[in-house]
Amino acid sequence: MRTIAVLGGGIGGLAASYYLCKSPQVAKVVVLESSSRFGGWLWTTRRSDGAVFEHGPRGIRPAGAVGRNTLNMVDDLGLGGEILPVTYSHVASKSRYLYVNKQLHRMPSGISGLLRTVPPFSRPLLLSVATEILVKKGKEDDETIHSFISRRLGKELADIVVDSLCRGVFAGDCRKLSVRSCFPLFYNAEQRRGSLTLGMLLGSGPSPVVPPGPLAQRSIKESWAQWSLRRGLESLPESITEYLLQSGKVQIHRDAAVTHISPSASGWKVSKTDFCDVTPVCPLPPALSAALPSSCQPLVQQLQDISSVTVAVVNLEYEGSILPVMGFGHLLPSSEDHGVLGVVYDSVSFPQHNRPDGQSTRLTVMMGGAWFQDVFGDPDAVTEEHLLARATEAVQCHLGVTTAPSWSWVALHRDCIPQYYQGHFRRVESMCNFIKEKNLSLSLIGSSYGGVSVNDVIFSGRTAVEELLGAGV
Repeated sequence: MRTIAVLGGGIGGLAASYYLCKSPQVAKVVVLESSSRFGGWLWTTRRSDGAVFEHGPRGIRPAGAVGRNTLNMVDDLGLGGEILPVTYSHVASKSRYLYVNKQLHRMPSGISGLLRTVPPFSRPLLLSVATEILVKKGKEDDETIHSFISRRLGKELADIVVDSLCRGVFAGDCRKLSVRSCFPLFYNAEQRRGSLTLGMLLGSGPSPVVPPGPLAQRSIKESWAQWSLRRGLESLPESITEYLLQSGKVQIHRDAAVTHISPSASGWKVSKTDFCDVTPVCPLPPALSAALPSSCQPLVQQLQDISSVTVAVVNLEYEGSILPVMGFGHLLPSSEDHGVLGVVYDSVSFPQHNRPDGQSTRLTVMMGGAWFQDVFGDPDAVTEEHLLARATEAVQCHLGVTTAPSWSWVALHRDCIPQYYQGHFRRVESMCNFIKEKNLSLSLIGSSYGGVSVNDVIFSGRTAVEELLGAGV
């Protein structure tokens, strides 16, 4: 029977703790969180009038093994009745926009949209897809996303669509981000099938096997594109925390910053608390690298080499129905506006989160990312007033909204999204090999390694536990 420490109470650390609790091999789990709250970037404001605002992720995709895994967890936690699904037939799924040349453009969808030349593109998108099959396979073991898409689908799609997509997902620059690490499906499709198109049609290789539980089966039957929870996505870490406390196996410590981790005869000595035979399962972000002992210097250096970007998230509420178009929201390529990454039309996807006593519109403006310093300067010096003014200006310019918001919230997320630059996979391989060669009882969990989505981070917690215990969960 083992005692295991989980360093960090974000969604990755909580997920690892959840899976550890289910193992008969584990007697005790100790969770150490440096801040006063759990859940990391899953952060929800619930106003007294019933309105719900997300300051971090606002929707989770159910697709794939990692999506099914999260839904199985949600079901097990008793949150199935709280699910707010958005189907593929919903307007938020069918209508997504780009803001290019100071105009909103709906992304083409369906066969008719692919066959026609639709602004802001200079030719039908189907032509790019059709000729992609003829492009030779790349010879490099990694390349930037922009280079990969330019080579296979053309520079226009890379400059407009993929540039915008990378800003929306990673808040990053597609000219620096790794296609192999950020979009492994694309990379594997080319490697295995010689073509993105053939890879999508025929499959691009094996994926983890996660049998769908009742909730995941429902998501497939009803064709969900994304989902949230009635009281916001912070309900998920709250429910996991409650589950851990009720298990009788877990000790949870808030405001418990880990300052040092050192090997001991019986396991590890962690900061100010000694645990007997402790195996830390670390969601090791670069911030924790300084706590590692000098014997782990190669690992420390690799961790410190992983960069992250700062994102300003501005929630806005307007009176009445003020949107000129309906859809998920819009993104901007870096050529249009470095500072503003995109605007999400929250009221369209999840109207259940609007206040129930009257018509209102909720929007979220995302700003900064890889361009934060260039546009806004030092994150420690920028004011909330400046960020709010920039966000409302964007809403006015992009959507023609001239009224002022009736409510706002500015959240500045410092170093919130790790950047998988070209060659990132080699860094992760090197860290994993070091841990294995030195027989260190450490696990890499979280968004800095193999995926930044909520699903990816939760699954990284499960995978780490399975590898640690040598058994499935």
